[in-house]
Amino acid sequence: MLGLDISASSVKVVELGHDKAGNLVLEHCAIVPLERGWITDGNLEKFDEVAEAVRQVVKKSGTKTRNVAMALPPSAVITKKITLPGGMSDQELEMQVEAEANQYIPFPLDEVSLDFCIVGPSAASTGDIDVLIAASRKEKVQDIQGLAEAAGLKPVIVDIESYASRLATGRLIENLPNKGVNSIVALFEVGAMTTSMQVICNDEVLYDRDQAFGGAQLTQLIVRQYGFSQEEAETKKRKGELPDDYEATVLRPFVESMVQEIGRALQFFFTSTPNNKVDYVLLAGGSAALPGLTAAVTQHTTFACSLVNPFEGMKIGEGVRLKQMTREAPSYLTSCGLALRRFMQ
Repeated sequence: MLGLDISASSVKVVELGHDKAGNLVLEHCAIVPLERGWITDGNLEKFDEVAEAVRQVVKKSGTKTRNVAMALPPSAVITKKITLPGGMSDQELEMQVEAEANQYIPFPLDEVSLDFCIVGPSAASTGDIDVLIAASRKEKVQDIQGLAEAAGLKPVIVDIESYASRLATGRLIENLPNKGVNSIVALFEVGAMTTSMQVICNDEVLYDRDQAFGGAQLTQLIVRQYGFSQEEAETKKRKGELPDDYEATVLRPFVESMVQEIGRALQFFFTSTPNNKVDYVLLAGGSAALPGLTAAVTQHTTFACSLVNPFEGMKIGEGVRLKQMTREAPSYLTSCGLALRRFMQ
């Protein structure tokens, strides 16, 4: 199964496998950029163009696999953890979940796609279970299913982007000292339009927040500074073909702004919870690999900051262009998490 991540700025695909010893192998990966406006605020504005980009990304990756796991943005999904009595049959549980879901979902149930999973025994009440409900408008689910089908793919799983990125991050947290137990990790995903933050400890989300700040703002600064068109600026930024004074006049001030945004988000976390520090800051997303960003975040916040490589510790298959993959690795966090769903029951 492929992990297919469709964001405002690009489509990304990852395929993972296992070798004979059971180690994870990165079999295929690819990225194809999307033009601005094709997807806006999570809404699909240009279906045919995005479907064509999905076709291209699959072709570029070299995979022959057609099953895909995809994801919706958290803003398109309502999630709620509820407590129910243990010992119910699957059918009873399903009926109970539907009855409960009515309270939390502001749409008629026949207009939503609804699913649930048992999280485990309830910590609060003996004999009960915690159940996670997830629901989204049917049209949102059908949109992304339709994209996959238009590209000749078979959608098998629709996940939530933040859950997929957490799944991929969980592997990396296990490589931290003491396997990351009790470590508070702040994960920042820097997208084109939005930077999302999740603070994670022992697989639990302590805090999450989105900020309207991302890599598209750097492109705007390049357009203003040099008079390039939007497309030119984006291409030159990606290929590193910008004028000599770019670093001093555009990049460094932008990195400083981003550091301030990250510092501000951490302050919100500290004032909203009993915590006053994090153990690690992880940066992912297309704009996370900007030169000097991780060092500047470490200096500004005093917390160890590093760039995410979701393929860390994996074997790299022959179908992967190593140099390019290494450069683009932080962009693949969500698609890697979706690809990991292949190995989950």
